[in-house]
Amino acid sequence: MNWIRSIYDWVLKWADRPSGSRVLFIIAFAEASFFPIPPDVLLIPLALGMRKKAFKMAAICSVGSILGAFLGYSLGYFVWWTEGAFTPFAQFFFQNVPGFSVEGFYRLKELYETWNFWVIFTAGFTPIPFKLFTISAGAFHIQFPLFILASVISRSARFFLVAALIWKFGEPIRHFIDRYFNVLAIIFTILLVGGVWLIKYFI
Repeated sequence: MNWIRSIYDWVLKWADRPSGSRVLFIIAFAEASFFPIPPDVLLIPLALGMRKKAFKMAAICSVGSILGAFLGYSLGYFVWWTEGAFTPFAQFFFQNVPGFSVEGFYRLKELYETWNFWVIFTAGFTPIPFKLFTISAGAFHIQFPLFILASVISRSARFFLVAALIWKFGEPIRHFIDRYFNVLAIIFTILLVGGVWLIKYFI
């Protein structure tokens, strides 16, 4: 997977360039449908370099990702199936985009049937590749307003939390984010979903 490392290094190069914020928007947009590198990779150094604008960077990242989610949903909704079978476009994704597999795709359908909103929220807030869920949500015709609501809440929460940590603590927090943020995001999501399930079960 040397090509992914090369893309990762290319993304980081934009952190020191004036057009970094525009590239951040493009990467956040693309990552929600096909790009393999998460926008956090560029958001963190940009926010560190401009701490006073950390929340602006988070906003740019959030808007790009949410618009990208709309594209991913559209791809799944309009160009994923042909007479009940996968289109050549879908087959290309399965063969070339990391994380996509036919078996995994059908497992997502089962998750949607059980968890609905929470599946999208979990994907948006945690390090699970968001593109898998934006495209599959469209392919399985998940309610669009529900999909957008979950995407707006989860993606904004993730990026603004990163920005808030950087704004508050600066460079010392970078190691913590790199090493522990994704784990804490997963734990937080599990606790949140578990709490909602308990409320439904006992009330």
